[in-house]
Amino acid sequence: MTIYTGRGDTGETDLFSGERVAKTHPRVEACGAVDELNAVLGGVLMHLGDEQEALTEEVARIQTELLQLGARLGTEPGTPMAERLDARGTGIEEKHVDALQAAIDRIEEMLPPLTGFIVPRGDPTAVWAHVARTVCRRAERRVVAVAAEGTRDPELARGIEYLNRLSDYLFVLARACNRLAGVAGVAWER
Repeated sequence: MTIYTGRGDTGETDLFSGERVAKTHPRVEACGAVDELNAVLGGVLMHLGDEQEALTEEVARIQTELLQLGARLGTEPGTPMAERLDARGTGIEEKHVDALQAAIDRIEEMLPPLTGFIVPRGDPTAVWAHVARTVCRRAERRVVAVAAEGTRDPELARGIEYLNRLSDYLFVLARACNRLAGVAGVAWER
């Protein structure tokens, strides 16, 4: 089997649920942003050291959850594919949001209180986490755009909540990576 099909040469693609749509379709845009976020998290993982095993496992788990979110975004509600995903329990659930909140709380315990804005720089792992955070915010905006179309998909609300919390997680992860590397955060000075 070859990777190329030529089916996208006219500016259209298939959703996971089979519908043929423009590559500019809001669901495609949202899927692309979530996919980009997942790839950037691969950059974070590349830089996390062996001594950060817990963070490595956490980020790897998040990558799997983003694949679940992407599958949902690429599936129109009410289709046979959506029903199969529902039957398998594939999607973002409250427990995923709760896990992110618990991770944020755990990481913040090791950090000094934040007293102002910080400049996104420092250790390479922290910089990758900051890039992931900004891509996450874009992915969140793309999912909000899909929801704004009036799509009756309860998964979207949970996906928005998850991405909102994930961007917070990535912010504290960046701060933690700088701290673990012995790099002081750079405060924004006006």
